[in-house]
Amino acid sequence: MTPPADWSCLPPGDAALTRRVKAAGPSWVVQEKRGRKVYSRGLWAPTTTIEAVRACLRVERAAPTYEKKLAQGRARRQRVQADYEVTFASSVRAYLAFHARYDDVAGALADAVAAHATPVGSGTVARTTRIPVEERAAAAVIAWLRHQTTGYDDMIIPREKGARRAVRRQLAQRSVQLLSRYRRGDDVDDVCPLRRALAR
Repeated sequence: MTPPADWSCLPPGDAALTRRVKAAGPSWVVQEKRGRKVYSRGLWAPTTTIEAVRACLRVERAAPTYEKKLAQGRARRQRVQADYEVTFASSVRAYLAFHARYDDVAGALADAVAAHATPVGSGTVARTTRIPVEERAAAAVIAWLRHQTTGYDDMIIPREKGARRAVRRQLAQRSVQLLSRYRRGDDVDDVCPLRRALAR
């Protein structure tokens, strides 16, 4: 497809400008797919629209209240993130449901999983909003155990449809069995892969 002669490409990088140009009228989004990831390659829109929106945004950003507004937004997002980290760690502990004798292990594991899964932009299951937080916590624990207590990261998995999913399913079963020992309060020695992972 060839864009009209009076259109220009707005490169990615300024989310506010891109959003407003999209809302202002016709535009084409350019994306490139590599594997399972999609990368933005910019936005084509009428040159006059891009310049008008850019000028309005420049005036808005020059106002004294703009920095204050940004600071308030950052502070609010930090509060929301801190609250979510606490909620998520609590959900992880609830999912673990370890025997009282392993309460310290449950705490350490909940902290480790939350620290890995909750950062903004981490791309982990903990960042999705499509499933309840309890399901996110369970999936994050299994994912953490898969990477930290098994040889998953070094496995050579055939590039066949369903092969990786099958391996993950097998490793998830092993992780659930490992967790069940702590839930029952069984004796666990120091060579337990979970203890070794937490010690690292």
